[in-house]
Amino acid sequence: MKKNGVLNLPISRILASLGHTDTVVVGDCGLPIPDGVERVDLAVVKGLPPFAPVVAAIADELVVQKIIIAEEIVEHNAETFGFLEKLFSDVPIEKISHETFKAKMKQAKAVIRTGEATPYANVILESGVAF
Repeated sequence: MKKNGVLNLPISRILASLGHTDTVVVGDCGLPIPDGVERVDLAVVKGLPPFAPVVAAIADELVVQKIIIAEEIVEHNAETFGFLEKLFSDVPIEKISHETFKAKMKQAKAVIRTGEATPYANVILESGVAF
């Protein structure tokens, strides 16, 4: 058994497989997941698990060189936007329209679906390198 870090087997496997500039998405329970992109569904009920602790656990293990969010989050979900700004204070944040965000998801290695039920609680994490 692992001593620490992400214990979820599919998420652990996905994170270990990412190379430089590969992306993984963490989303709310309403985010449409494109066909052909691996889905890791953590949602149990509305709100469980929440978005923030899932993103934080992944951020502890992944070198993130950039995050991409829907620009709508700034106005419609200031709390989650503030969380992302604080957690990723040392990486660039790219803001794009929600429609463009959904199109970009087609290139992701996987989408991790949480039970989060607040608007635009979605992030694309771009993998960096540890050297």
